[in-house]
Amino acid sequence: MINMTKTAIAVLILVSGFAFNSVTFAEDATKSLASSPLSMGTEYTDTGADTCLMCHTEGGDFPVMAIFKTKHANRADKRTPFAAGGLQCEACHGPGKKHADGGGGHDGINSFEPSSFLTPQQRNKFCLECHQNRSRMDWIGSKHDNNNLACTDCHTIHAERDPVREKVAQPDVCYKCHKQQRADFAKPSTHPVRYGKLACSDCHSPHGSNASAMLNKPTVNQTCYTCHAEKRGPFLWEHSPVAEDCTLCHSPHGTVRPALLKKTPPLLCQQCHTVAGHPSVARTSASLPGGTGGGSAFLLAGSCTNCHSQIHGSNHPSGVKLMR
Repeated sequence: MINMTKTAIAVLILVSGFAFNSVTFAEDATKSLASSPLSMGTEYTDTGADTCLMCHTEGGDFPVMAIFKTKHANRADKRTPFAAGGLQCEACHGPGKKHADGGGGHDGINSFEPSSFLTPQQRNKFCLECHQNRSRMDWIGSKHDNNNLACTDCHTIHAERDPVREKVAQPDVCYKCHKQQRADFAKPSTHPVRYGKLACSDCHSPHGSNASAMLNKPTVNQTCYTCHAEKRGPFLWEHSPVAEDCTLCHSPHGTVRPALLKKTPPLLCQQCHTVAGHPSVARTSASLPGGTGGGSAFLLAGSCTNCHSQIHGSNHPSGVKLMR
């Protein structure tokens, strides 16, 4: 009898302790949830976007009407927040009742402004819940992600036309961070980015890639060959620097020299080719056309490509020197 009584008391103490711990854990969890920025609003509005539009008018300080001209508000697309049964504005901004009842402000709602209480990673999480296709699969761990870039740092969600998705306007969005590239594209020799014929995303993948410099293609050369297919080869006679990396000779964002060259010939060529290996030196006219007593004008002028015109590669049987 005594043993049974002891056992009953032990069980009671154990159950009481478990109940006490459970209550404490529940209280801690509630406190944690209540203090979390993501839980500042917990109740949804009764009328959804209609509640939002009472304040967010076209003439107000925070107009949002343009979003109804974008894909995000396409009611015919079941993937969008405004499709039948969707949460509309609150699909991204979270439960908005507290925000609406409090007369606005950033408290009680998920804001995507730089001043938001959400970290860039928390803001991005909302976007990535829908935008998970192949072009975004490399985002996590990309240079932009590691530099705490938020989707809304580049994208203007409520704009009818998102500037970063427009060829003419996109570079200015990128230049906010990439100031050296802005300076390069102002130089005399550049790709036609300033004219809206080419955009940063034609070469780079802003959402991340496995290539260097976040390139769209695995290598620099494959990226260049997208437009410059005639330089691809294979050639009977290859020029090894060309086959290795276009940027050994060219600066893709812009230079003060023709053809995006890093240096002017012959200085560019002499980075690899010394004059000692040439069939003639500056003071000798042997083996070079146009030679007089003082040497060849072609060599003295440093115009290597006057003779070696097929510098990117040659298929001519006698093109070993890339001269034809």
